[in-house]
Amino acid sequence: MKYISTRSQSPELDFEQAATCGLAPDGGLYVPAEWPKFDHHELESLIGKSYCEVVLEVLRKFAGDSVPRDQLNQIVTDAYSSFSHPEIAPIREIRPGVYMMELFHGPTLSFKDYALQFLGRVMDWSLRKRGEHLTVVGATSGDTGSAAISAVAGRDTIDLYMLHPFQRVSKMQRRQMTTNQDSNIFNYAVNGTFDDCQAIVKTIFSDHEVQRHHALGAVNSINWGRISAQVAYYFYAALKIGALNTKVSFAVPTGNFGNVFAAWTASKMGLPMGKLLVCSNANDILTRFFESGEMTKLGVKQTVTPSMDIEVSSNFERYLFELYDRDGDRVDSLMQNQTKTGKFKIEGDKLMQSREHFSAYRVNDEQTCETIAQHYSETGEIIDPHSAVALNAVNQAESGLEPPVVVVATAHPAKFPETIERTLNTEIPMPKQLQEIIDLPERYRRISSNPEDLKTLMLAS
Repeated sequence: MKYISTRSQSPELDFEQAATCGLAPDGGLYVPAEWPKFDHHELESLIGKSYCEVVLEVLRKFAGDSVPRDQLNQIVTDAYSSFSHPEIAPIREIRPGVYMMELFHGPTLSFKDYALQFLGRVMDWSLRKRGEHLTVVGATSGDTGSAAISAVAGRDTIDLYMLHPFQRVSKMQRRQMTTNQDSNIFNYAVNGTFDDCQAIVKTIFSDHEVQRHHALGAVNSINWGRISAQVAYYFYAALKIGALNTKVSFAVPTGNFGNVFAAWTASKMGLPMGKLLVCSNANDILTRFFESGEMTKLGVKQTVTPSMDIEVSSNFERYLFELYDRDGDRVDSLMQNQTKTGKFKIEGDKLMQSREHFSAYRVNDEQTCETIAQHYSETGEIIDPHSAVALNAVNQAESGLEPPVVVVATAHPAKFPETIERTLNTEIPMPKQLQEIIDLPERYRRISSNPEDLKTLMLAS
């Protein structure tokens, strides 16, 4: 299995290489040179399999021969051994034809654990085998940071520089990152937005002076290893609800487009797929795109769903590559236009083609909190704000959706106690993982949104 850049000007890599690097040298993102497939017989053979068994079969398709099967099995088993629920990604029916998949049973209580616990171990295995060291640079809108830190903390093969936007993540999300005291973890609060953090990361990856001092890698969803592990839970969901012979729709809280792109990837691999609901908050650049075909930056708004306070959805480039029949030059032109002007526009026929797969919805803060309250009133269950955005989108779309529909619940509600307690007027029980960090000292440094600040710190280390 080989991987190519969405801008078509970089050498092919195998899975091991793609999982330990960030952007391609030409600025693009890596995708499989050909999409691996499951035939119907292979899918049927997965019925009744455990989560780890499904993950292993999906990842074997992506890894090819670059990671031996026994090694891959060991990595997968180890990656999910600390998850708190025996099913790892439990799925329950919340009303007829509508299901909720809980992706918050990992060590940091968000869906990011499902990919990063795997990715951290793959990186460590690869680096030890080659006797190498990697400097990982990442940006987080809230959950990637703590999940990445949990995955690589204490590993002598990896240093992690993690950027988060100052005062734009929840207090609990921040503490999950900044209370870590391992010497290979470096936390920075950027005076700016998540998009500013992402821009710093991309600048660092293209800086030749930094590259001479550090071998660079990524843990954001620009890394294909992240996406590949996320694909697995879409297969698992369809298997669990017995939907291999019917099309399943998924409602996905969406910021950087990685999670919903993983669902689209599952459809390319043979999973019968209905609609993919792209569920955004007031930062609705993707909703506007699927309405008009134009991707235009208007500025980031701060919301009660901070992990979605994003305006530059990095993974959308991967979808554009497919939409334009893998024309890397065309993708490069669109991306360059966005960088220079803050926008790009696709043709009408391409917009219609994209709507065959995706429907997009915007949900404001008031609607989000109303959905949390309504779900609590009807079921007695508390959901986090991001999951509420997806559930609200299903409520908006339901008359036009064929069941089954799976709402992807991406975070534990206790990560957002201020919003939950204000909405429900009740205290939310605190999981052990969060109780343990309440009184720990924090360790982070504030920097500006100028990439030179981080570059100076990295060159001095």
